[in-house]
Amino acid sequence: MLEAISLDQLRTFVAAAETGSFSAAGRQLRRAQSVVSHTLANLEAQTGVKLFDRTGRYPVLTEAGRALLQEARGVLHGMNAFKAKAKSMADGLEPELTVVIDVMYPMQALTLAVGKFREEFPHTPLRLYVEALGGVAKPVIDGTCALGVIGSLPNVPDVLEAEKLLDVPMVKVVAPSHPLASLDGEVTVAELAKHVQLVLTDRTNLTDGKNYGVFSQLTWRLADMGAKHAFLCAGFGWGHMPLAMVLAQINSGELVALTRESADCRVGPISAHAVYRHDNPPGPAGRWFLDQLKDRSRACPTTLAQYQGKTSIEP
Repeated sequence: MLEAISLDQLRTFVAAAETGSFSAAGRQLRRAQSVVSHTLANLEAQTGVKLFDRTGRYPVLTEAGRALLQEARGVLHGMNAFKAKAKSMADGLEPELTVVIDVMYPMQALTLAVGKFREEFPHTPLRLYVEALGGVAKPVIDGTCALGVIGSLPNVPDVLEAEKLLDVPMVKVVAPSHPLASLDGEVTVAELAKHVQLVLTDRTNLTDGKNYGVFSQLTWRLADMGAKHAFLCAGFGWGHMPLAMVLAQINSGELVALTRESADCRVGPISAHAVYRHDNPPGPAGRWFLDQLKDRSRACPTTLAQYQGKTSIEP
């Protein structure tokens, strides 16, 4: 008998419980009160559980009824989600969006885009990875991720289509206790080479034999941006960081920006590009998400005055 329980019976049960009477449930469902009463009596017979106490003027949920009400709501919610996802897929919407983001892409901008995505596509799960260098390109090339945002890898592999999103300003930073923080004069390549440089390393072989922005033979290579950030604050070395990521520490004095650089050791902004396979362009949800990532460029600090604490950054 339990196998014969229908969604219609569960809807009627929830409506009666939430409205407080069979007649009110009938009005909500546009059915006669007698139909509601008959439907609920059948549900009680099939489950073998008394759901309502009918001795008073209005039906009252029994203890068992209260317990099963939550389950009924869960079943109906699941069915609504199933129908919404099926409709989205029939309309061409991706059943899931898988994205790999470069660690260099500003987290504030990413968070804003993800928040908007949740509102626009509530039934499309988002699977998000954060990687660096070839770790961004490889899952897109392999088909593990539909979309990628490349920043720390200067050259986009030929197999991928690329769209410019925004420029990510970079800055050299050290802890206040580091010798470079109190250097009197211009920061030169020769001076940088005397000190340990903290460098991100690639988890893949796509950048074997290549170095980007490395000015010192004394390098500590780290696969995690969080570790690099922490080591910089601890004074273990100097390094390049996305301006948005270290802005708060620069303004608070926890880190010092090396702004007096010679021309030969300056590092310009990193260009962040959305990438996807030529044979697998983004669907409606993916295209919408990429457009949001482009629109978030105003969330990124872009000027010297901003990281010197003279200008606030608006989201």
